[in-house]
Amino acid sequence: MKSLELLVERIILSSRWILVIFYLGLVAALALYGLSFLYKFYKVATMVFVFDEAEMILAMLGLIDAALVASLIVMVMISGYENFVSRFDEGNGEVSFLGKLDAGSLKIKVASSIVAISSIHLLQVFLNVHQYDNGKLMWLTFIHLAFVVSALLLGFLEQIMSRMKKGAGEKGL
Repeated sequence: MKSLELLVERIILSSRWILVIFYLGLVAALALYGLSFLYKFYKVATMVFVFDEAEMILAMLGLIDAALVASLIVMVMISGYENFVSRFDEGNGEVSFLGKLDAGSLKIKVASSIVAISSIHLLQVFLNVHQYDNGKLMWLTFIHLAFVVSALLLGFLEQIMSRMKKGAGEKGL
């Protein structure tokens, strides 16, 4: 019976390598998104002398939004792999930030990135306010506020958890 238990545990632990498929898929998605970004940049560059100030601001916000989404993808890929699959070899010093994001801080960073992306999208909407009806503006604002509240609650809960861990460590638990 013990050998069956060990076999099941090995299978379960080995199954984490299936996550690599998802991370490689995110690498491919990031590459496609990079091509999309280059196309957006090309369109902005060709229109730089045509756009008025408001259109240029909207175009720049679109590029910033794309950069934030790409950063979010990289953060999830690296932290997810590091936390759930295997540690990176940090011997080359190139990736000194690795190992500093646990699952809790990753959630907070992802939530913060989502709030930033939502903020940029909402700013783009407000700069084109004449194209939206009041109902849609209200719902977009409520959705953004839901993201903000969620991020704040995640941060608050993570702070509570870190205090509990610190307290348990001091008591020798």
